[in-house]
Parts: sequence; C-alpha cells; structure tokens
Amino acid sequence: MEADQCHAQAFLQFLQYTLTHYPNKHVVMVLDNAKIHHAKVLQPFLHEHEEQLTLVFLPPYSPNLNLVERIWGWLKESVIANRFHPTRKELRESIVSFLEHLAQFPEKVLQRIGQVVMSEN
Repeated sequence: MEADQCHAQAFLQFLQYTLTHYPNKHVVMVLDNAKIHHAKVLQPFLHEHEEQLTLVFLPPYSPNLNLVERIWGWLKESVIANRFHPTRKELRESIVSFLEHLAQFPEKVLQRIGQVVMSEN
C-alpha cells in the first residue's frame, strides 16, 4: 500500500487494509516507535480489533533489531543515493524494480539482513 504522506491517518488506513486482506487471521505487526504508530486516532480501531491485531513494539533506538532497516539502507544506496529521478513516477518505477529484484533473489535478502542461507547440497 502506498501513501503520499507518512502520518497516523495513513497508518490507520494501512491497518484497515491489512485486516481486510486477512479476515480470518490474527495479524501480528512488529513496529518501531514512530509517533504514527502510537497516535491517539488509532486507539479506537486497535481496541475494536484487539482480537485480530497485535502490535509489538521494538525497544526505542534499536535499528539493529529492525531488520527491514537493512533493506531500506540497501534500497537507498541502490536506488536513491547519487541518482536523479526527474519525476515521482520514475522514482516509483526504480523502487518497484528494486523490490521485484529482491523478490527474485530471496537468498540475497537473507544474506543482507544477516541470516544464514543454507545450500541444498
């Protein structure tokens, strides 16, 4: 799901979107401590869906525990750093291309986040 801005209302829409796609599942999300993840506007929704949704927060200032930070860094160095994208559309296309590449090579992702990749010998 994409959003033009990163704010609590967009996160609430993401939560709603996620729960509609997993209607008969219990969803557990591991989150950092961004302000949008703790916003008051979320509280009624979280209370209403506490049987279906659990938010688990990482300790503050612990990017080493948030493995997706390593992927964001990889994306930034591969797609954003020292590159000019004249339009938002072209930036999006570059990001999508990077993500498609990751989907084709999950072993590279595991190596990047520090997980051991076992060979099939």
